[in-house]
Amino acid sequence: MLSAPPADNCLIIVGQLAGACETRITPAGVPISRFLLEHRSEQREAGLPREARCRIPVMACGDALADTARRLASDARVRIQGFVSRANHREGEYRLVLHAARIEILATESSEG
Repeated sequence: MLSAPPADNCLIIVGQLAGACETRITPAGVPISRFLLEHRSEQREAGLPREARCRIPVMACGDALADTARRLASDARVRIQGFVSRANHREGEYRLVLHAARIEILATESSEG
């Protein structure tokens, strides 16, 4: 049987932490940090300005990413690159979480673009 080609699943989003980062260690010894990212920007849709706002949970797995996440201030401004997936695999539940592949700490600004 042939396997399906990989599907695109990449999200890059800038936002500010909405609270503190929490880190735990899995039974296998892998650190996992979680935090909530709040995004606000103005986008153009159908030629008109539109305010874009969302909050998305972020998960950072592994030593390097979890270490970066642990150092974030509770109001840090960051750019996250990663993929989205379901928060859990319970039937009928489709909340999304952003699995970070890269965390870039940005200078604090009064507004995002």
